[in-house]
Amino acid sequence: MLFSSSVFIYLFLPAVIFVYYVLLRKSRMLQNVFLLFASLFFYAWGEPKFVFVMLLSIAVNYLFGLLVDKFRESCKSKLIVAGTVVFNLGILFVFKYLNFSVSVIESVFSINANMSEIALPIGISFFTFQAMSYVIDVYRKKGEVQKNILNVALYISFFPQLIAGPIVRYETIAKEIIDRRETVDDFFNGFSRFVIGLAKKVLLANSFAIVADRIFNYSEAGNDIASPTAWLGAICYTLQIFYDFSGYSDMAIGMGRMFGFHFLENFDYPYMSTSITEFWRRWHISLGTWFRDYVYIPLGGSRVKKSKLVFNLFVVWFLTGVWHGANWTFIVWGLMYFVLLTAEKLTGFYKTKSKIKKCFLWIYSLLFVVIGWVIFRSSSLSDALNYIVQMFNVKALNFDSFFVDNLREVLAFAVFGILFSFPIIPALNKKFKGNVITDIVYVIVVVSLFVLSVASIASNAYNPFIYFNF
Repeated sequence: MLFSSSVFIYLFLPAVIFVYYVLLRKSRMLQNVFLLFASLFFYAWGEPKFVFVMLLSIAVNYLFGLLVDKFRESCKSKLIVAGTVVFNLGILFVFKYLNFSVSVIESVFSINANMSEIALPIGISFFTFQAMSYVIDVYRKKGEVQKNILNVALYISFFPQLIAGPIVRYETIAKEIIDRRETVDDFFNGFSRFVIGLAKKVLLANSFAIVADRIFNYSEAGNDIASPTAWLGAICYTLQIFYDFSGYSDMAIGMGRMFGFHFLENFDYPYMSTSITEFWRRWHISLGTWFRDYVYIPLGGSRVKKSKLVFNLFVVWFLTGVWHGANWTFIVWGLMYFVLLTAEKLTGFYKTKSKIKKCFLWIYSLLFVVIGWVIFRSSSLSDALNYIVQMFNVKALNFDSFFVDNLREVLAFAVFGILFSFPIIPALNKKFKGNVITDIVYVIVVVSLFVLSVASIASNAYNPFIYFNF
């Protein structure tokens, strides 16, 4: 079930809100139990059998949490944490990387293992990282151990962030699982945040997806495309993945707030970054901080000699690439960022106060981000290389009908998409904050976005789900 589906908008979410606030408003325990079963139902909607994978993860990590709390003062605690990591990464490997690993072995040794394809449970990377976060945070005393397995289950399976993030750290909501306070302001702020995220996904991201998919698929089918067309497809995908991913994060944060949970922000206008380092502080913040706190810093972080720093960065960005999917494209995408970030860390060339230099640095950063998304989007490395060659083919600068037709279709959305990828709205809010007219306009805009989004959903418009790899 997707947030941008009719079933979710018209049935699931209204029903959950009604039961939570009307029928169960006097019992926190019953509210938590209801949210848990609603979340399991939500996850089981598409493929019920994968619920058992998540239930296994919940049960085992619950036991690991109890054990690490019990043996906290002994050396056994570190072994338990190690066991937690092995178990969770083991599940992730079997469902996400086993087929890929076997295919690599078959290719290297020219053998045929005749292995059946293993289906990938949606969102397994998100809930597996959250499960590890629970045990590690208990070990680090950044959250109380949960004696009640239902509370652990709710943390891991809570439907707003289950299939598309953000990755919610246990320490962020440990207290709110038991002791949270829902307010009218939080509910309506959460609802408006949900609507804005829904509009990002349905009105912008899906519109960019139509053109991006058409151009990328045309190229991958073996057709030559003009350089402007290749750039148009790359820019559309750059905008698509931002509005799709940040839209889902907005919806998750908004729904969490509607039920009294306060998730941390996951995007902070990444396309205004003037370095790759800054980009990754603004893009998918929950994943970046997860790798920083659970991998990079434990390895020694940046306060080490240069050779160790390079190694630490390699580990983090290799794992970041692998986390995104079982394909060489994701690994190369991660390693590209390893090279760029290593260069920035070792030279510090991006540190400047000059506005002119910052302008060039912004162009440099965005250029590599766009190239990175081409690699990320492509089905294979050969497809990615071919596409990038077409982007920079100076002999194919013609503005043919294929380019013109696609540009005409997406131009209006692209104008809004580019504008809103910069902090224009926060600047306006700051300038006119407290103005009654501003508040009225805001309500009108939110209602209009909701109506337009629902109308788009009802029309069965193109609605791709970008997170199947995760």
